[in-house]
Amino acid sequence: MVGESQAGGAIWRREGLKVPSLQPRRGRLWLNDESCVRLRPERRNHVWTYDFLHIRTKNGRPVRLLTVIEEYTRECLAIRAGRSIRSSDVIETIAGLMADEGVPEHIRSDNGPEFTARTIREWLGGVGAKTRYIEPRSRWENGYWENG
Repeated sequence: MVGESQAGGAIWRREGLKVPSLQPRRGRLWLNDESCVRLRPERRNHVWTYDFLHIRTKNGRPVRLLTVIEEYTRECLAIRAGRSIRSSDVIETIAGLMADEGVPEHIRSDNGPEFTARTIREWLGGVGAKTRYIEPRSRWENGYWENG
């Protein structure tokens, strides 16, 4: 591999192109001995993940999409669209899903203010779901959205 990358770099330089820098290796989500670096979903309703996507309409106005995924089955449980989605909207969406699907053991999200808000953390604790947050600057831990 090293020989190939050196040869590739020589070709780029010869053609007058800037040689791309090597990308840092990403850590594994699971180790070889099957121990977890992060919580691995083991069954339905074990881990749900939720996050926001940001899009723009044809006229350039922003729209937020709250998406909820069941990690074991990789099923999208909900997509809620709105110009503004408050913590009460997040709770309403998740509560409706829990009424239909049952309460998950864990809910994973990034450390954004929408998900670390006290009202959401207290409400999730009250219904019995444990919150899991991905490490800051580790977008690869939430691969359903962050790397798309």
